[in-house]
Amino acid sequence: MKAVVFHDIGDIRLEDVPEPQIEQPTDAIVKLTSSAICGTDLHMVRGTFSGMVPGTILGHEGVGIVEQIGSDVRNLKVGDRVVIPSTIACGYCSYCRAGYYSQCDNANPNGKSAGTAFFGGPKETGPFNGLQAEKARVPFANANLVKLPQEVTDDKAILISDIFPTGYFGADMANIKPGHTVAVFGCGPVGLFAIASAKLMDAGRIFAIDTIPSRLEKARELGAEVIDYNAEDPVEALKRLTGGIGVDSAIDAVGVDANKPQSGPAAEQAQQQSETFQQEVQKVAPQTNPQGDNWHPGDAPSQVSEWAVQALAKAGTLSVIGVYPPTDQFFPIGMAMNKNLTINMGNCNHRKYVPHLVELVRVNAIDPTTILTQVDEMSNAIDAYKIFDQRQQGWHKVELVPGM
Repeated sequence: MKAVVFHDIGDIRLEDVPEPQIEQPTDAIVKLTSSAICGTDLHMVRGTFSGMVPGTILGHEGVGIVEQIGSDVRNLKVGDRVVIPSTIACGYCSYCRAGYYSQCDNANPNGKSAGTAFFGGPKETGPFNGLQAEKARVPFANANLVKLPQEVTDDKAILISDIFPTGYFGADMANIKPGHTVAVFGCGPVGLFAIASAKLMDAGRIFAIDTIPSRLEKARELGAEVIDYNAEDPVEALKRLTGGIGVDSAIDAVGVDANKPQSGPAAEQAQQQSETFQQEVQKVAPQTNPQGDNWHPGDAPSQVSEWAVQALAKAGTLSVIGVYPPTDQFFPIGMAMNKNLTINMGNCNHRKYVPHLVELVRVNAIDPTTILTQVDEMSNAIDAYKIFDQRQQGWHKVELVPGM
């Protein structure tokens, strides 16, 4: 079968690989009818996350039809149409029973303390072959496959595999109450779904911070008030637009790949903060190298972390769903502590949210396809990766299908 395969940083290929087989009685084999490219996939290709095993199939978003089931899969049958939650969970450990599916004790073969298991990730996440393929093996299929009603098309369902649940998770962790003011940093597909989810939770005002015009326009279409961080200082703008108070909730939907502003007062502020941080590091521990050879004293906390903590009202809530590597150690904790901020973060517990979001889509409470902008054949996957990585105008989310 055809699949998108990781070989090295910057080297992915569409090639023929063996078809997956049932390995455990709790497995299922799914014939994929839709998959997608996610910003997290770019972390693997760029080398932001180390430990990728050459030969691993990429991708963690999938919709398809059950082709085979193991003897212990009792809630599905061959022919069922399903969506695959991106993170993998056993469904029966104490964490899964409490809804913390991304912290499952049993899914990750590296051990109970190994952390989140997901499709198409580095060695410490399994590794499990991903879903940018014609077929996939799904472990613990009774928990990791959710049946789809006829009303939810593939185009809608593929967005419920990862990015819609992740955006909803971010809004849920942000403790949004009716009337609250919310700032969403990053208007990629997850950030856009965080905006849509904040609306579902009756937020009063939603601010969207980005610099790519097509992303800001899409955020405006969803009802957000937009701020271009290269045109103005986002913290100053958020304070001014909230009467000097700041926002009740902030969602970091960017993570480690946040870009520094390139021009204007925000760029000057970012440069000053970086220089101050470097001076403080040299004072405290001039010879310390806490992140190994990839770290140097000029490194600083994530730009989004700085902005979010500064822009939050006292006793506000910061929700972090942007991806950070385990080696990242910097956060403006002093400022957060002195403002009595609540900080929630983590990998999305997809299986907790997917059934609820499937139902919302079924009854037309929301149409997730407003954020899907590109549909391409699997045979064009490598070119689609390149364009998506360049953040070209209008490329918010890319769906891959077997053929059109």
